[in-house]
Amino acid sequence: MALVSINELPENILLEIFTNVPARRLVLDCRLVCSLWRDLIDLMTLWKRKSLREGFTIEDCDEPVSDWKVFYFLCSLRRNLLRNPCGEEGMSSWQIDHNGGDQWTVESLPGGHGEAFPDSNVKKYFVTSYGLCIKSQMVDLKAEGYWEELMDRVRPDIVVKDWFAARRDCGCTYNIRVQLLSANQVVLVSFQPPHVTIPQWSDAQWTEVSHTFSDYPPGVRYIFFQHGGQDTQFWKGWYGSRVTNSSIIISPKMTRYPAASTTRPNTTQEPERKWRREWGWGWGWEDERDEEGL
Repeated sequence: MALVSINELPENILLEIFTNVPARRLVLDCRLVCSLWRDLIDLMTLWKRKSLREGFTIEDCDEPVSDWKVFYFLCSLRRNLLRNPCGEEGMSSWQIDHNGGDQWTVESLPGGHGEAFPDSNVKKYFVTSYGLCIKSQMVDLKAEGYWEELMDRVRPDIVVKDWFAARRDCGCTYNIRVQLLSANQVVLVSFQPPHVTIPQWSDAQWTEVSHTFSDYPPGVRYIFFQHGGQDTQFWKGWYGSRVTNSSIIISPKMTRYPAASTTRPNTTQEPERKWRREWGWGWGWEDERDEEGL
């Protein structure tokens, strides 16, 4: 019996074979074999099959997927890029920028005069003291698998979240700053809302902060995440703001905005004042920036 070349197989059979080949091998090796393989591997049908087979689905998205290959790779890379977000490994992976008072520490939920966290899987939190406590992480996108062309051409949404709370018996402040940086660590876009001050005898409920970087300029290579605070009573010990479950996730969504009427870029993405009303906070924003902190 004469041998049959694999290229003589029907295209739908070849597509089924390629569906079972690891994605990186398809792009780096198989695509270079011949023009037939290249054309088949570039078909959106193949990447849609791979996406659906691996359970990658569109969530809360009104628009259809425009590029299934990009969608597949973004879904396969999707994870929290911050390490040790809930303090399960102590202060590991965090850079301590300020360690005032009795310094940062980690406590178990719900903690003294505290409330349970909405997600029962979260067991611990970081807590600040009577002096300013700030910690940070620098995310290297290339090291995390996000190559330059992907970030520059696709510019997927970058979703940042953090959770904070106070003790009932002590007031505190909370700060957060997230920056998208170039290869030379020049700030391209920044999210830095005003400081939050929670008064003494609050309800100690956990509050989520969420921000999405969309349609940012090309050249993003690093993401800098920084947060912290301190107590307002200056009590010895750990009575300041509590933070946990922080996350940076690169979404498979790609939001684009209409071109602005001005040629001067807006490099700071800050929340509008309506956020206070929508979040229902009973305490106030502070516009002042701490020159030594955030």
